[in-house]
Amino acid sequence: MSSVWVGSRGSVKDSPGFSAGRDADAVRKAIKGLGTDEDSLINILTQRSSSQRQLIAKEYLAACGKDLKDDLKGDLSGNFEHLMVSLTLPAASFDAKQLKKAMKGTGTSENILIEILASRSSKQIKEVGDAFYSVYSKSLGDDISSETSGDFRKALLFLANILCNAGEKKWGTDEDKFIEILCLRSFPQLRLTFDEYKNICNKTIEESIKGEMSGHLEDLLMAIVQCARNTPVFFAERLHKALKGAGTDEFTLTRIMVSRSDIDLLDIRAEYKKLAGESLYSAIKSDTSGNYGAALLKLCGGDD
Repeated sequence: MSSVWVGSRGSVKDSPGFSAGRDADAVRKAIKGLGTDEDSLINILTQRSSSQRQLIAKEYLAACGKDLKDDLKGDLSGNFEHLMVSLTLPAASFDAKQLKKAMKGTGTSENILIEILASRSSKQIKEVGDAFYSVYSKSLGDDISSETSGDFRKALLFLANILCNAGEKKWGTDEDKFIEILCLRSFPQLRLTFDEYKNICNKTIEESIKGEMSGHLEDLLMAIVQCARNTPVFFAERLHKALKGAGTDEFTLTRIMVSRSDIDLLDIRAEYKKLAGESLYSAIKSDTSGNYGAALLKLCGGDD
């Protein structure tokens, strides 16, 4: 797994004295024994970095002739199964799978498309696109095209990096300009652009987006602005919504905890505490239970 998926503020770090063979053996024993040893699975899979988990999966396949994720699926169930299987996937494949899921079936989960495409760097998105193609044999752009419409589609396609050459296009409407600027710039560039925008227009970019746009396009552009300003705040807010709404949104909870634990979950925890007045750890503790809850708490990495 390349370093674009690793940040210095992850809650999960490379485990010292790591041996993929030893871990793969322990995982095999945990699955194959009389009744599954869930504690052992949790202790190994949540306490190894994503790149180490890839090596465990590789060793497991070599030793058992079977995919670790398939054996986990066969042995576990529910949210716990979803979390454990997610932990064994390379980061780009995990994102690709979430995007596919968001576009499958009746109705597209625009929220998931927005979250992933607005918060990933262009290098990450390129890897996600490659992973998407290698698993589903079609381009991410084609799927987005057939599942979304209008300016929202245009903006998503920009983010999926598949517009051949924007230079040839003649930009007409303001929407196009907004989309072009927000989708083609890096976060540090965007922050400078926002400051400049405020100087020139006497209002924030957020105020303009809210005034000019609506629906999913507004949500997407606001998400990009939020991520550019402060990515951990963006995820803290989404976690808060997932935990504090009517009924826990485990799907979102799992997705964010898995995808950010190697990158910036420590910062997300700090922002969560500011936002919610309680630690992410205690929110997860009171909102989840069983093996699923235990595994999430381990990923969370501590109480604040």
